[in-house]
Amino acid sequence: MNKKSEMHRAEQGRLEKRSFLTTLVLVSVLFLILLKPFWGAIFWACIIGLIFSPLYRRLLAAGRPKPNVAALTTLLACLVIGIVPALFVIGSFIQEGVSFYRRLQSGDFDIGARIEQIQTAFPAIRHFFERLNLDFNSVQTQLSDAFLGASGYLAQNAIEFGQGTLQFFINLGLMLYVAFFMLRDGEKLVGLLVRALPLGDEREHLLIAKFAEVVRATVKGNLLVATVQGMLGGFIFWVLDIRGALLWGVVMTLLSLIPVVGAGLIWGPVAIYLFAVGAWPQGLILAAFGAFVIGLADNILRPLLVGRDTKLPDYVVLLSTLGGFALFGINGFVLGPLVAALFIAFWEIFMREFNRPQSGTSKEDAP
Repeated sequence: MNKKSEMHRAEQGRLEKRSFLTTLVLVSVLFLILLKPFWGAIFWACIIGLIFSPLYRRLLAAGRPKPNVAALTTLLACLVIGIVPALFVIGSFIQEGVSFYRRLQSGDFDIGARIEQIQTAFPAIRHFFERLNLDFNSVQTQLSDAFLGASGYLAQNAIEFGQGTLQFFINLGLMLYVAFFMLRDGEKLVGLLVRALPLGDEREHLLIAKFAEVVRATVKGNLLVATVQGMLGGFIFWVLDIRGALLWGVVMTLLSLIPVVGAGLIWGPVAIYLFAVGAWPQGLILAAFGAFVIGLADNILRPLLVGRDTKLPDYVVLLSTLGGFALFGINGFVLGPLVAALFIAFWEIFMREFNRPQSGTSKEDAP
């Protein structure tokens, strides 16, 4: 009778455990769905917490202020260094984009005519498309529609941005509010995460350290490289008196988040167009500057700032970044390499701990 009651209690315990774990997963999923509208604000609050946590710790160690004061001072530095300049650039970018859209609509800037000039100057381009079984006229129309659609989208969102200013500042305030607690309570949150995850404390500390390392490297490295390339591209456009230098500089900054090809998607076609219309000196200057200055910034800075710190090969950084953009949008330049780094870290742990020879296997028995 005692044996039956023990078996009954054991079975009941297993049922209760399964029910609790199922409910735990269900409640966790519901909570994540609840936070979905604020995903962007929470994501970048975590990024701010990771990147500026060294400054927060230095403030605590240097002046020994209260944690609240140190966190607020760190957020103020974040505003001055990153957020306020970014808002200024975004506002100028939207203004330039709206102006460009109006030029497209009025016919002052005809994309199709300029592509036709390139084709006339370089007939080999049409032959190249024919070899790929592509209709050059169709590509020309698609490019024209893409330019008009992109600039129209920007103009439309400029109006929505103006109408949704309150919502924008609510999200910005929410991001800074969450970032404050990420800075102040970051170590406690990491401790709670280590206690909650059933992966083993040593593995969890290793994975969390890898997470923080990759996020810092990808955000700081990629943003610095993209900013440098965008500034250089905007500068050479301004020197060569190419209209919309600020607009194209910001576009090159965004495209520079994609390794290898980035800014070249803008300055390359512009250089070809300058050659096509007979502006050979400007075309040569732009091509040389793009290849040897803008390109060199990518080839030197990115491996130093991103590849070295993330300990990922260049081709993995490229593929994971492109995949991240495809799946997660603009946040993919962080999430893509992060997923790749965690993938490699998990497999390294597996090979080290689970794929070792059995302790009873002798050297004579080993193949």
